[in-house]
Amino acid sequence: MKLGWIEKVTGSLEEKKKYREYKSRVAQLPVGYRTANEALERYFMYFGGISKGDVLVAMLEDLVELFEQSAANNTPIRDIVGKNPVEFAETFLQNYAEGQWINKERARLIQSIDGVTGT
Repeated sequence: MKLGWIEKVTGSLEEKKKYREYKSRVAQLPVGYRTANEALERYFMYFGGISKGDVLVAMLEDLVELFEQSAANNTPIRDIVGKNPVEFAETFLQNYAEGQWINKERARLIQSIDGVTGT
């Protein structure tokens, strides 16, 4: 019972543990891969608007896994993100759209319009 209350206030302890593990994995990446991963993470935080912690952690784990595998295979960073890193980032984010806060606002807008139009 106590744990449930604490997690409501602070967030999921399991998600925090996974996030710390993610950060540790990022720190172990070779410098260029680490820098690219951190830049994408920063972009995701500003642009992505993911409000579900479990979705955010899953996305970041997938991202670091991609960079770990690429580093292990000596895949050039441009081969990962392409010529347009923004396009790569936004395409990557589309796989995690269910966690974006905008989905709540979309549903709220639809509900409001349906309410006033009777549909």
